[in-house]
Amino acid sequence: MAVKYEIHGDDLQFVRFLLNQGESLVAEAGALLFMDSTLEMETVFGDGSNANQGAGLMGKLMGAGKRAIMGESLFMTLFTQRSYAEGEIAFAAPYPGKIIPLSLADYQGTILCQKDAFLCAEKGTSLEIAFNRKIGVGLFGGEGFIMQKLQGSGMTFLHAGGAIYKRELNSGETLKVDTGCLVALTGSVHYDIELVSSMKTALFGGEGLFFATLTGPGTVWLQSLPFSRLADRIITSSRRAGHTGKGEGSVLDALGGLGNLLDGK
Repeated sequence: MAVKYEIHGDDLQFVRFLLNQGESLVAEAGALLFMDSTLEMETVFGDGSNANQGAGLMGKLMGAGKRAIMGESLFMTLFTQRSYAEGEIAFAAPYPGKIIPLSLADYQGTILCQKDAFLCAEKGTSLEIAFNRKIGVGLFGGEGFIMQKLQGSGMTFLHAGGAIYKRELNSGETLKVDTGCLVALTGSVHYDIELVSSMKTALFGGEGLFFATLTGPGTVWLQSLPFSRLADRIITSSRRAGHTGKGEGSVLDALGGLGNLLDGK
């Protein structure tokens, strides 16, 4: 039986669950919004899945080590309903965007996602690292070299910035995407990195040096506002605000990237 959930909010969302006795969820540390007192909270090594059960201390350490490589916390939090009554619990998104509910059973049990997209999942979902074997992807692909592989059969919940676009790719169909805008893809999608068409476009087009090329068949999820892009705009605006005699609409602002270069940035 699938876990009961409801997503609340528009751009600042949270997902609320009703858990029956014995049902459990695993979530990133710090994602909790609220929970009933009937739920039990436990900090666990690694992903809290059943994959490392019976492997002893070494298996748990390996699971935690995989998360450390991904830049995530060594620990996750497991929430279990112990009472006969339904227990309510909710997890909040860390920044403006959308929560994406996915049933892993609908995608052959595997989804690849950027390493900070995971929010929470039913217990039994395994989180592992997924290396792309091509060095170009590793050097220039942003999230492409080290991604999270989510495996299991239950519900998992991802979070991404801005609006979310789901695209079905036919066999051989290729989509070019800004590397930061890729959220997740099914295991059947081939992912690579491609240099933009010309150096002029790379330097002055404002779109970066590389595209992610996604080739079907399969499903991909894209985000309109990667957190890195949002943070960069905030930092840039803060720096500009700190310059006396310089405000919006100035000549250097109008020059964009060239203006930053002339301004000594």
